[in-house]
Amino acid sequence: MITMALCDEDKKAQQSLTFLKKIFANYSSRDFAIRLWDGSTLPQEVGQTWRFTLVINHPGTLRKLLWNPTELGLGEAYVFKDFDIEGDLEAAYKLQDDFAALHVTWRDKIHFAKWLLSLPATNKAYKAHAAVPVHGEPAERERARKAISFHYDLPAAFWEKVLDDSLQYTCGYFHSWEEDINDAQTHKLDYICRKLMLRPGETFLDIGCGWGGLILHAAKHYGVHALGITLSQEQYEYARAKIQKWGLTSQCRVEVVDFRDLTGSERFDKIASVGAIEHCYHYLDAYFQTPWRLLKPRGLFLSHGISSTFQYEQNPPSKSFLNKYVFPDGELVPLKTVIDLAEETGFEVRDVENLREHYTQTLRLWVENLERQQEAIRKIAGEVTWRIFKLYMAGSAHNFCLGRLNLFQTLLAKADRGRTPLPATRECWYV
Repeated sequence: MITMALCDEDKKAQQSLTFLKKIFANYSSRDFAIRLWDGSTLPQEVGQTWRFTLVINHPGTLRKLLWNPTELGLGEAYVFKDFDIEGDLEAAYKLQDDFAALHVTWRDKIHFAKWLLSLPATNKAYKAHAAVPVHGEPAERERARKAISFHYDLPAAFWEKVLDDSLQYTCGYFHSWEEDINDAQTHKLDYICRKLMLRPGETFLDIGCGWGGLILHAAKHYGVHALGITLSQEQYEYARAKIQKWGLTSQCRVEVVDFRDLTGSERFDKIASVGAIEHCYHYLDAYFQTPWRLLKPRGLFLSHGISSTFQYEQNPPSKSFLNKYVFPDGELVPLKTVIDLAEETGFEVRDVENLREHYTQTLRLWVENLERQQEAIRKIAGEVTWRIFKLYMAGSAHNFCLGRLNLFQTLLAKADRGRTPLPATRECWYV
């Protein structure tokens, strides 16, 4: 019986290897290898520098992946180890793009289907790791809080392994591509403060303040009185402790509150939202109307957020891997929508800058941290979480690199009869 089982496994492996050779027969410049569960290997094309190895971990993987491939299905298969990538995970995303671009005739499709159905099948089900908040509408307060909590309320120790020393979870600003992540994130904080022309004694609001890095930087180095708000209890606790540690309790505070509920009389000279707009797709009107209401005349509002050039007809965000496992209810806002809504609200658009390449480099450095700190991260947050973050960050780097994703900083002014605090040139931004 053992001999028969081994022979059956050998047959499945050889069948799968034959299938893979046929698929890649006309694939040019194949710089990756493939290894099956039994050790059978299809090496990279002769003359090509190896980039990664696609590892198929059990006999039913190929049929399950290729019969009805989706972004969600491929992501789950990686996260739950149906297959693995040894080497450059970002480079492996090119394989998905190449397959999507292939022109396949109906005759080829029929032949392909026959081959695919001849492969072993599997009934393996993925264990649920995450669930999108399903109660209430996405714009409702409690659902918004749960969506934020799901992603951000991992232990601070996890984020300390992945991000920089100030726990900045948005793109850095690199003076050169050789800089490390700490320098780039410090540059980013300074760049935002200079764009907003922060001055000692001014009041400053950070919507979606994360772990408090920007309000701490603005209070310490620019002398403002800063308020940071978040929906994450973990972020709130971390930021409050950091404010006390830095001795900035007289200048800096943090609150757990939905920005739509800031209904008091307090008004601010300057407001920033760095990486929050992606969570506000279902209540974008409020995203602009609230800062407009809270700003003093001649105030400035800087919105820093990701925009996408993807078309979602075939893969709507609600059915994506990112929506299920990374950012529940998160959707990207086109730049045109940002500009239109800002102007409809009353803002004057004063500057729009695309920092796309800076996000590519930031994500690559985060992936390096995930790889270098993988054992510690697995102990803190588990294998599945480590794989989710590595997959989504490598994929995001790939899409920023290709220009499918952009990062726009949009500077908006609440002009007072045409008057704003902005200087004649942008020279003071680049010190």
